[in-house]
Amino acid sequence: MFTGIVEELGEIVGKEELTDSARFTVKGPIVTSDAGHGDSIAVNGVCLTVVDVLADGAFTADVMQETLNRSSLERLEVGSRVNLERAASLNSRLGGHLVQGHVDGTGKVESRSPSENWTVVRISMPVSVARYVVEKGSITVDGVSLTVSGLGEDSSGHWFEISLIPTTLDLTTLGRAEVGTPVNLEVDVIAKYVERLQTLDGR
Repeated sequence: MFTGIVEELGEIVGKEELTDSARFTVKGPIVTSDAGHGDSIAVNGVCLTVVDVLADGAFTADVMQETLNRSSLERLEVGSRVNLERAASLNSRLGGHLVQGHVDGTGKVESRSPSENWTVVRISMPVSVARYVVEKGSITVDGVSLTVSGLGEDSSGHWFEISLIPTTLDLTTLGRAEVGTPVNLEVDVIAKYVERLQTLDGR
C-alpha cells in the first residue's frame, strides 16, 4: 500500500527485454536506502517487487508482460525519469490517499494550461476508468496522489483535469510530461469496492 506522495525522481538505468517480461534497473538512492529483496517500491504508480539492491543506489525489478500491457512501463527506456515511492508504514502520516499500486488503465496528457501559480493538466481516460472518477475526488496519475479539479466528455472521449502546484511540477515527472505523454491511472479503491457490493446485492 502507498500514499501517492512521491519520494524522489528516479531514473531507469537499465532495461533487459526477456521472453515475456522485462527486468528494469532503477536508480533511486532515497527509496533504496532501507530497501531489501522482496520489498515493494512504486515506479510511476506501479507496485514492483525489489529483486536486488545494488551498491550505487539502484534496484532491479522484474515486470511481467501483463503489467507491461496494462501500464506505460513498456515505453520506459534507459534515461527515463520515474516517480518513486516506498510502501507506506503503519506509523506514517497518510499525506495522499490509499494507493495500491495496481494500474486501472492508462490515459494521455491532452493539454497543459500554465498560470502564475499552478498548471492545469487535462488527461484523457478510458470509459472503464471514467466511471469511478468524480470531481474533487482522488486519483493517482503516474503514482502521484491528486485531486480531480475538472471532469468532462467531448467528441474524443472522457477526460479529467488536475491542478498542479509548483512543488508537484518540480518534484515529479508530471512537470515534464508533454502533450501526448501516456500516464498510469489508478482510481480510488473504495469506489471499486462500493460498485462490487452493489452488484452482489442486486443479484
